[in-house]
Amino acid sequence: MTVKAKKQPQVLGSLFDLQRLKIEKRGKYIKKEFQAYGLQLAEELSDWRNRSLYIRLAKTHSRTILEKARLFVKDQTRGSVKSKARLFMWKLKNLKDEKILSSKKAKI
Repeated sequence: MTVKAKKQPQVLGSLFDLQRLKIEKRGKYIKKEFQAYGLQLAEELSDWRNRSLYIRLAKTHSRTILEKARLFVKDQTRGSVKSKARLFMWKLKNLKDEKILSSKKAKI
């Protein structure tokens, strides 16, 4: 029987340093603000494979809708969400549909 060694907890400052280094490393490739926001979304939603999707969303969609969807995902309890990215896209679709409906009602 093998005994697994327990991992020591990391110091919070070292985690921030690692995050800062990642951002600085990517900084030379980021030229626009929406690119930085898209990468931040991908990181926060743990969906790095689809980072170009989030960059495109940041470029084409209003920031208020994206922020509402992001905060909706962030407010969910940790164990209740299987995929943060899937929940984000669902909420984004709902918010866009609500916006379309409200604009149609305003025209009437």
